Amino acid sequence: MGTRLPFDPIAEAGRHWHERWGAGTVPPMTAVTSVMRVHQLLLARLNERLEPHDLTFARYEALMLLFLSRTGSLPLGKIGVRLQVHPTSVTNLVDGLERSGLVTRSPHPTDRRATLATITERGREVAAAATEAMNAASFGTTPLSHDDLDALTRILRAMRLDAGDFSDQS
Repeated sequence: MGTRLPFDPIAEAGRHWHERWGAGTVPPMTAVTSVMRVHQLLLARLNERLEPHDLTFARYEALMLLFLSRTGSLPLGKIGVRLQVHPTSVTNLVDGLERSGLVTRSPHPTDRRATLATITERGREVAAAATEAMNAASFGTTPLSHDDLDALTRILRAMRLDAGDFSDQS
C-alpha cells in the first residue's frame, strides 16, 4: 500500500493546524482525516481479499444484498436506495456482476419501468466463499478488539443519524 512513512502525516498536519488555526480546530481535522485514511486502507485490504472471487467491495455489497434478500431478486432502484448510491453506479455494479455470471437481469413482472437483478446459483456460491474470506479477515479491522469495534460503530452511528442517513427506530 505504498511506502511506510517514518512519521504520522496526520499528526504532522495536526501540528501545523494548531500553529495556524488553534488547538480547538485540531481534533475535528485529525479525526476526519484519520477516518478518510482508514477508509482507503480498509478498501485496499477488502479488495485484496475479494480479488480471488472476482469481486470488489462495492460488487460484494451488491451481491450480498441480493444474497440476503428474501427472494434473491431486487429492482435496480431498490439496490441503489439500500446501498445509497447513484443509479449509474448500480448499473455499473450489476453489469460487472452479470459479466461474471453472478447475477442476471430480467424485466420486473409487475412494473414495466423496473428491471430486476437476481443472484444466480454461482453468485450464491461466490457470495458464501467471499463472506468466509471476509469473516476470516475480520473485515480488515485488525488490530481492533470487539469492544473497540462496538464503540466505533456506536460513534459513527450517531454521526450517520445526525446527518439524516436513516431514521432511528430503536
